[in-house]
Amino acid sequence: MKTPASNQSAIRSSTHEGIETVASNYSVDETVTRLQALLEEKGIKLFCLIDHSGEAAAAGLTMRPTKLLIFGNPKAGTPLMVSAPSTALDLPLKILVAETETGKTLLFWNDPAWLQKRHDFPEELAINLAAAQALAAAAAS
Repeated sequence: MKTPASNQSAIRSSTHEGIETVASNYSVDETVTRLQALLEEKGIKLFCLIDHSGEAAAAGLTMRPTKLLIFGNPKAGTPLMVSAPSTALDLPLKILVAETETGKTLLFWNDPAWLQKRHDFPEELAINLAAAQALAAAAAS
């Protein structure tokens, strides 16, 4: 598994097939706050923020800080789902923000090219999924 260097500008790498990642210069909570502000600024709807670690704590379990943001724009996602209905399995877009065992904060999202291959929608529609990478890079640096 490739691990991005910490405290550098956003360095994108793959950790698993179809998953992209970047190291954040901020804590999980600070990174999530930055992402929320970017979404609001760009007029992208935040559908849900899932606090996996908070839910784990509520169940009496221990988990490093881990939060999932689910967001999107119907103008971008609808053409994908019309073209290939199975795309709805991976939409709205998601960014996972998690702390590693060494205390680094990482952001993860699905690679648009991988999603295109997975769902076989026209390649030219993959640009509709570019927001996750741009948002992750901006929030991390």
